[in-house]
Amino acid sequence: MSKTLADIGEFGLIHRIQTLVAKRGVQSPDITLGMGDDAAAFRPHEGYELLVTCDTMVEGRHFLKGAITARELGKRAMVMNISDIGAMGGRPLYALVSLGLRADTLVGDVEEMYQGFIEELNPFQAAIIGGNITKSEHDLFVDITLIGEVERGALVRRSTAREGDAVLVTGYPGQAAAGLQLLLNAKGHEPFQDHPLVNAYNRPDHRAKEGRAMALSGYITSMIDISDGFLGDLGHICEESHVGVELLQKRLPVSEHLNQITLPPGKTIYDLVMGNSDDYELIITCRPQNVGDVRSVISSISPVPITEVGRVIPQSEGIQLVLLDGTKMNMIPKGWDHFNESSPKQ
Repeated sequence: MSKTLADIGEFGLIHRIQTLVAKRGVQSPDITLGMGDDAAAFRPHEGYELLVTCDTMVEGRHFLKGAITARELGKRAMVMNISDIGAMGGRPLYALVSLGLRADTLVGDVEEMYQGFIEELNPFQAAIIGGNITKSEHDLFVDITLIGEVERGALVRRSTAREGDAVLVTGYPGQAAAGLQLLLNAKGHEPFQDHPLVNAYNRPDHRAKEGRAMALSGYITSMIDISDGFLGDLGHICEESHVGVELLQKRLPVSEHLNQITLPPGKTIYDLVMGNSDDYELIITCRPQNVGDVRSVISSISPVPITEVGRVIPQSEGIQLVLLDGTKMNMIPKGWDHFNESSPKQ
């Protein structure tokens, strides 16, 4: 019979986690004190700035119980943090993982979750250096603090877009939202688990390598990852940079899989592309003359498509969408709000 956390206890679980991390994870020579003490310690690299981010995933709010495996959950939780580091032009170094677990949680599921964490960190030679475990009476949660670094002078912000800049986006925003809707609307045992859109929701890819390459290239003026939705995160750039944006509907990237789904009455495919969705793609701004350079840098390291979708305009003009017929619509940059949304985060 599979053991639960009630069978082995907190310290039995900690021992298993330490053994797993030591066996499968990266052992960085810059870690002077790792897991097992009151705090971890590491040597920062000369000439770099440290980056720190954190994100929490709560069962029923950020993921659907029974619709995602433990390993997928671990990978997804780490991807969302790696994405934040990459959107600043950095690379991840060290992770602190805190878990809220029920007593009946299977030990094997926790180990699988850690396998997911490690699989996402190892390509960067990044390591888990600590964390915390507590008992949750109801919903399981995963909280990760990720520490990264970026060369001094290479940090990319969301506050430095300029009027006249081109606006570009990687990949196909909206796919994660569509995948969540497929899961929520599934009846019986419909075979959605391996659907490409469900994979976009449960097994997202980050663009950290692309983000870092962009930062080091010097071609871009601002950048942000799409964790709350294309329009919402574009709104963050506008707010912080004190600018507006004109988007061209005809240029918004729509994937083949998005084109094939059945939409609710009154909804268009562009509602998915621009709406709430944690796709972990990148929104990038650059001078118009550097668009070709940005494309070349991205294509040299990744097959991910990058699309020019608009331009930066004065703040007084807000965010405008030029429709297919040439008319303009003023857009409200509303992203995901944990305290105003009732459905799971997309």
